[in-house]
Amino acid sequence: MTPADLSRTVLHTVRRAVEDDELRVPVPERVSVRVPPRPGCGDYATNVALQLAKGGDRPALEIAEVLRRRLAARPGIARVDIAGPGFLNITLDGDGASGEEIVREVFAAEYEQESLPLSPSVEDVARLGGDAARWSAVSPPGLDRSLLLVQKDSNPLFRVRYAHARARALSRNARDLGFDSLPGAVDSSAAGPLLGALADHARVSAARAPERLARHLERTADAFLRWQTGCAVLPRGDEKPLAVHRARLALAEATGKVLANGLTQLGITAPAHL
Repeated sequence: MTPADLSRTVLHTVRRAVEDDELRVPVPERVSVRVPPRPGCGDYATNVALQLAKGGDRPALEIAEVLRRRLAARPGIARVDIAGPGFLNITLDGDGASGEEIVREVFAAEYEQESLPLSPSVEDVARLGGDAARWSAVSPPGLDRSLLLVQKDSNPLFRVRYAHARARALSRNARDLGFDSLPGAVDSSAAGPLLGALADHARVSAARAPERLARHLERTADAFLRWQTGCAVLPRGDEKPLAVHRARLALAEATGKVLANGLTQLGITAPAHL
């Protein structure tokens, strides 16, 4: 289930609760879901109950409980927890076959390649250089542009380019160990956010909206870096390459393809080494 699919599922759940007269709130036009800032809080989170409480006569926690119960019964959702004042943390049902399918689709996809028209300021080009200046043109207004020159986690451009370079490095190291990737089953409980981002790329790429694409690349890179930190993509020590290593390597290579495509669309280089 992609983030877009989940957003529609949550919205449909709200609509059905209103139709069944279990909730008396205005149905929003859309519902946003996002990757939680900390691990252990599910695959995605939404503040829809807090939003609905502003236009209804019930507190957010009561609304969240109604939605939690209904969402937990939907196919593809393993668990829904309520956090804080009414956030819903959603854990997707693990499905290795769907993960394999997403990776194969990424490998087969022919994404948009033409660079998007960006207009960084003359001052940013002179101060930041070409790549950083182009990223600056798609950055939120509050971002400190000087961060784009440092190789730190606080620099979103660095994280995206580092994730791409890391994916390429895994491929090189696998070749040195004598094995190739092969799409297969992966642990979707760990890889769910990354798989969702990869599944969303074709739609985001086709939209040709620079700011949206940049945020999507950040989400993809962050999900990849979290995933590969917790999963051994390559065999360790004397361990022989197994099917799971080939499947994880395929997921890493699919991520590298998506990040490279997105950076190319933004007119930014995608380095193999960083």
